Amino acid sequence: MKFQGVLFFPVTPFASDGSLDEERLAQHIEAGVAAGAGGVFVACGTGEFHALTSEEIERAARVAVATTAGRVPVLAAAGGPPPVARDQAARLERAGADGILLLPPYLVSAPQQGLVRYVAEVTAATGLPVIFYQRGTARLTADTAAEIAALPRVVGLKDGIGDIERMHRIVRAVRAVPGTEGFQFFNGLPTAEMTAPAYQGIGVGLYSSAVFAFAPEIALTFHRALAEGDETLVATLLDEFYGPLVELRDEVPGYAVALVKAGVTLRGLDVGGVRAPLIDPAPEHLARLAKLIDHGLEVVGA
Repeated sequence: MKFQGVLFFPVTPFASDGSLDEERLAQHIEAGVAAGAGGVFVACGTGEFHALTSEEIERAARVAVATTAGRVPVLAAAGGPPPVARDQAARLERAGADGILLLPPYLVSAPQQGLVRYVAEVTAATGLPVIFYQRGTARLTADTAAEIAALPRVVGLKDGIGDIERMHRIVRAVRAVPGTEGFQFFNGLPTAEMTAPAYQGIGVGLYSSAVFAFAPEIALTFHRALAEGDETLVATLLDEFYGPLVELRDEVPGYAVALVKAGVTLRGLDVGGVRAPLIDPAPEHLARLAKLIDHGLEVVGA
């Protein structure tokens, strides 16, 4: 399972009664695949994994598998307590997903060997490839990352911490392990485009694009400019679109998800609001987001 291009992390649409809206999820995913997504990661961070039941995650995965129809890989999230994560992993395998994004256990500070044990126990419950998401309390040393990378079915590591030196050490340590030539690294920071040039410098070219969910034209243009070395266009988009978006995102906790969901609705597909404990953007923030989107589309000529 090799990825290239922009990775799409759909939001999870909710109906007016708060339930999972499978029809709009299918529309959202279809639009992303048609726009050129390199892979679909459904019911993950941007998809409010933290607020979904295991049954909803399974349903979302089934919708994604049916909608993509084999055109691009489909992954979905599992995580939290080991029994829950193992159950979710089994559900995703039954749903036909191509892989799993494994999130760490929550609110637990564990020793390095405990993190290895966690990944080993969850991956033992599935035959699917697994990408481990380093974030929160799961901060790996280079040695631990190499040990996890050597586990059966672990095919990638996504970084949500942003410590470039640590990540560089991890990349080098994993690459030194025989048989990890195809192991993939991902930049999983919020609004990852802001740090994409830095990650590219340490050999991490793949990143998750939340912007792709509501403005694929901007996300694809940035990705192409970065790949082609168009430093002027990269700088313009960082200064005039991504930078201001991050400033807006950082004004309210949870806006890394809520703004994306609002952006999808602003672009014409009503996907509902976010579930607690997140909150939907205030009217003045929605207005700023709309102006940012318009300007970003103008910059890329869309």
